[in-house]
Amino acid sequence: MKRTRSTYTYKLVQEQSNIIVNVNFVVCQLFALLTAFWFRLYLHPSKTSPFIRHVVATLLGFYLALFCFGWYALHFLVQSGLTYSIMMFAGLEHMHKLCFIVALGYLSFCQITRVYVFDYGMYSADFTGPMMVITQKITSLAFEIHDGLARKEEQLTPSQRCLAVRRMPSLLEYLSYNCNFMGILAGPTCSYNDYMAFIEGTAYQPRHLEVNGKENGKYKHTEPSPKNDIISKLCTCAISLAIFLSVSKLCPVERSIDDKFIASTPFILQVLYLYLSMLATRPKYYFIWTLSDAINNAAGFGFNGYNKDGTPRWDLISNLRILDIEFATSFKMFLDNWNIQTALWLKRVCYERCPINPTAATFLLSAMWHGVYPGYYLTFLTGISMTMAARALRHNIRPYFLGSTTHRSIYDVITWAGTQIAICYTVVPFVLLAVGPSLQFYSTYVRSYVICNNVYSKQCNFIDTCVDYKCSWLGPRKRGKHH
Repeated sequence: MKRTRSTYTYKLVQEQSNIIVNVNFVVCQLFALLTAFWFRLYLHPSKTSPFIRHVVATLLGFYLALFCFGWYALHFLVQSGLTYSIMMFAGLEHMHKLCFIVALGYLSFCQITRVYVFDYGMYSADFTGPMMVITQKITSLAFEIHDGLARKEEQLTPSQRCLAVRRMPSLLEYLSYNCNFMGILAGPTCSYNDYMAFIEGTAYQPRHLEVNGKENGKYKHTEPSPKNDIISKLCTCAISLAIFLSVSKLCPVERSIDDKFIASTPFILQVLYLYLSMLATRPKYYFIWTLSDAINNAAGFGFNGYNKDGTPRWDLISNLRILDIEFATSFKMFLDNWNIQTALWLKRVCYERCPINPTAATFLLSAMWHGVYPGYYLTFLTGISMTMAARALRHNIRPYFLGSTTHRSIYDVITWAGTQIAICYTVVPFVLLAVGPSLQFYSTYVRSYVICNNVYSKQCNFIDTCVDYKCSWLGPRKRGKHH
């Protein structure tokens, strides 16, 4: 009886701690939202110097960090200070590599101590969350400085040329970029040049060309208002939060590995429940990232040119596209619209620069960056095979369905269902975190494993043979653009 009461008390205290921390986060973000309006209106670049804007943004960021994480927030300063010293005193030739190693190493050290020293699995205020974003900013800036000061123009890609930093930032500029109040709690990351344009008030001038060489919309001389976008994003936040609070407890992912549930539920319904349970976890991220985006927009950060109809775009640092996520018809489409800024960071610092097997290296870096829970590594190891197999599948199957609108619709429905199942199967260990439950899930859903592998892991020549034999009624292959 004592043990039962002790367990109950522990769970009760844990739930109360979760509530307190979550409330603190929401309160701080709402405070940041109100402060962002004030920052844009009363500390506008036309009224205030960049120095004052840097100071205010940095001090407010430190205040929010101390309020949420206490003295653990000092880790933000330590990580930033160590890497800034490397930028200043290490040679330009190797500075970016050293910053990458130190920033990621310090983040990993903090993640390991939080999980294993402060009790594995026990909830504590995760001060490493902001450090993950700071790590992205530090490493991005280090590579951008290296591109701008140590490499020749002809060695750079169009994207690297646009993002290259041509002078070393001051300490204040560096801290403001890393720890400003708009993004200290939930990001998202951004390029240093974009942040400086926001601080200095040049963000509304004609911007650089997009990576594909096309102009980023039409430009006007008047400063656009983010009001409509902020209202839209806050409505999205309210809906996402309501859905998460009402649905997440009804469909916990852990039920997927419950023996009674498995024994009493047909396999098809188990798969359907798995989809619904994973669907119920996403609104939490929709709420966090959309609110953070709204905060940046309220401060005047995030302008991304104009649409063809002349309306302003405020999606420069948006972190997701909800409809594209929910209706994704390929693994790549899902990943391209989920945690967009992190995907861009992985692409710019790893995928485009790694000379050997960039796909595997990118997934490994993503796992290391997320943390030390084994579930992260299981997710990203599974993701490697899913990504490679999905490319082969799309390359060999899709051309047969380009003959008519009906065939394309059939293809979209089938690939949507397959993508959602593959995503659920891949991401469950990310939610469960520990090895035991994750392996139990894999062993329980062995039939799902077989299905996913039969669909995603066949070699190209085998797929071609099957398609030629079974899908001849679709007509000849028609090559189109592959994504």
